[in-house]
Amino acid sequence: MSASFDILGIGNAIVDVIARADESLLGRLALAKGSMTLVDTARAESIYAAMGSGTESSGGSAANSCAAAASIGARVAFIGQVANDQLGQVFGHDIRAAGVAFDTPAAAGGPPTARCLILVTPDAQRTMCTYLGACVNLAEAAIVPERVQASRVTYLEGYLFDPPAAQAAFRKAAGLAHQAGRLVALALSDPFCVDRHRAAFRTLVADEVDILFANEAEILSLYQADRFEDALAAVRAETRVACLTRSEKGSVVVTPEQVIEIAAEPARVVDTTGAGDAYAAGFLAGYTAGRALAACGKMAAIAAAEAISHVGARPQADLRALVARI
Repeated sequence: MSASFDILGIGNAIVDVIARADESLLGRLALAKGSMTLVDTARAESIYAAMGSGTESSGGSAANSCAAAASIGARVAFIGQVANDQLGQVFGHDIRAAGVAFDTPAAAGGPPTARCLILVTPDAQRTMCTYLGACVNLAEAAIVPERVQASRVTYLEGYLFDPPAAQAAFRKAAGLAHQAGRLVALALSDPFCVDRHRAAFRTLVADEVDILFANEAEILSLYQADRFEDALAAVRAETRVACLTRSEKGSVVVTPEQVIEIAAEPARVVDTTGAGDAYAAGFLAGYTAGRALAACGKMAAIAAAEAISHVGARPQADLRALVARI
């Protein structure tokens, strides 16, 4: 079967609310800097009330990757659950406007569309508090077999492992992809997410994942390693390709046969929100186009540098033009 899409992202459909904050606010709210915390309705409302003036934009880890990959020129689709409410309409409009196919039916009842409250401290680190809302109801029925089978890579975000119903959808998508001879990519998303689901992630990485994305903290957590080199050796033995990001140290793309170091691109760091999402987008756009791994890593680094140069996770520059020189 020919591929209609290069990348199919499956993840949480979220609207981001981003605001500047100082360290003292994180302390008052008892938030661990750099973490992603799941919150209920009451907690979300109290954090929102404490935030300063913010900006709203459609987000979600895999959705951000999809938008960035589409801007590079990849053919991209997305599956995620929103509610039939104002924020759901905003999310749908934004992701389609980015060139991503999105046709998951909005939920007529139940919780509202998800939102992520993002506090950005002066060092550009982001601390996220996520109210999952309608995302928790992403079910196996939302995984359309024909869409998975027609996509070169099905890209899954690790945050999907928090809602139990979504875990079943996650496994269904991975199974369908491999049955069709397609690839499965996974982003570990957050070290705290890995801590919560380490055993399940270890099984998935060993048995189902072809392309893994993780930052240094996430890969150390996954293998409970003290040294990056030990975690690299462990993942190298289990996956077809692993892309391990190390902030200003750049990244490392590893396979069972080779280790490729990718330098970080120069950038003025404004907001680290979405850096990993953009990195995955650049890599997958290159990989599905048949580019060499070193070129894919370079595309990933360029996309990540663009993401951290402004507030918000979605591209604000012409990524296609930025990667054209590779």
